[in-house]
Amino acid sequence: MEAYCAYQDRCHKEVEEKLRAYDLIPEAREMILLHLLEEGFLNEERFARSFARGKFRIKKWGRMRIERELSSRDISSYNIKQGLSEIDSDDYEQTLFELAEKKFEQTHEKHALKKRRKVADFLLRKGFESQKVYAVLLELEKEKKSK
Repeated sequence: MEAYCAYQDRCHKEVEEKLRAYDLIPEAREMILLHLLEEGFLNEERFARSFARGKFRIKKWGRMRIERELSSRDISSYNIKQGLSEIDSDDYEQTLFELAEKKFEQTHEKHALKKRRKVADFLLRKGFESQKVYAVLLELEKEKKSK
């Protein structure tokens, strides 16, 4: 289990599921979990921070999606907040704008409202906040009209 946790950061839920798969008695599972916590192999704050960093930088997920995914892994709200603090606000805004611009160019829809809706739906599925998505779309449309 140490190797499993050392390979990549894991949350408690993942480790508990892995231990259940081994059909160990509950006392043994508890002892193993305790050992992993004491030795630093299992740390939920570290997991939340690396998860948020990775999903934002690699998959370009928004805060809402990251928060939802961490919640589904039974991470505490404090640790979720710590994880989300890893995302720089300027990088977040820049990523949102770049994704919107790229999707706007790739969407081949003649009707302006349908095109805006498709791009907005894409960004909302990525987990970006709706008010920010619509603000960026309005900004993009203003840029396109001014050109």
